[in-house]
Amino acid sequence: MKFDCSVDEEFDRGLLAAQAALEEGKLVVLPTDTVYGLAADAFSPRAVQNLLDAKGRGRDMPPPVLVGAPTTLDALAVDIPTWLRSMVEALWPGPLTIICHQQPSLTWDLGETHNTVAIRMPDDKRALALLKQTGPLAVSSANTTGEPAAQTIEQAQDMLGGRVAVYLDGGPTSSGVPSTIVDATGTTPRVLRQGAVPLDVLHTFNNTIEPADEPSTEAPSTEAPTTEPPGSDDSSAEDPA
Repeated sequence: MKFDCSVDEEFDRGLLAAQAALEEGKLVVLPTDTVYGLAADAFSPRAVQNLLDAKGRGRDMPPPVLVGAPTTLDALAVDIPTWLRSMVEALWPGPLTIICHQQPSLTWDLGETHNTVAIRMPDDKRALALLKQTGPLAVSSANTTGEPAAQTIEQAQDMLGGRVAVYLDGGPTSSGVPSTIVDATGTTPRVLRQGAVPLDVLHTFNNTIEPADEPSTEAPSTEAPTTEPPGSDDSSAEDPA
């Protein structure tokens, strides 16, 4: 099912359909402020596996988590430094993905996360509307392995087809530039992927943040690695939308 988000009544029906699909362990494609995202219930191992299968990925690339409010951060992560809290307060919602140690009490299975979690709050009212209904969602970029992330609903449909239950059509995404990924789990914080938030802005919150090994702001890659292994943009987490 596809719903046009530009028509209020249809968008409302789409939200209800998306919420119902997610509760059943099915997949939803939704617009974000970067690229289209492929969403699943983060607390359903079956749903997360469906997401990985749809993209052609293994458990070694766990999906990031999108949240609808900054206050959700403490429910998902621990050992959050003061500078990172200030960064989140200033830059969320927006194209900033942070990698933290996950709450040990969480009963989810996102894959081989090494006890970390990649978290972002998107700056898109349609995505936020869904997140406020569902709570945190596992969301990867809407594409299959080796293909660019979808920037239109048609591109997402061409790649994912019937593996997705609900498509929320928000028109072309406003930016194909991926989020900047900051890993805050080590002794020295570092950028794992340079995206829409430049390093000089990050340094206003912590001037010890190390730059990415290979900075990139190209649209096709939107994936958020966790902390293993160092220096790899693709080894242990999927693209955050």
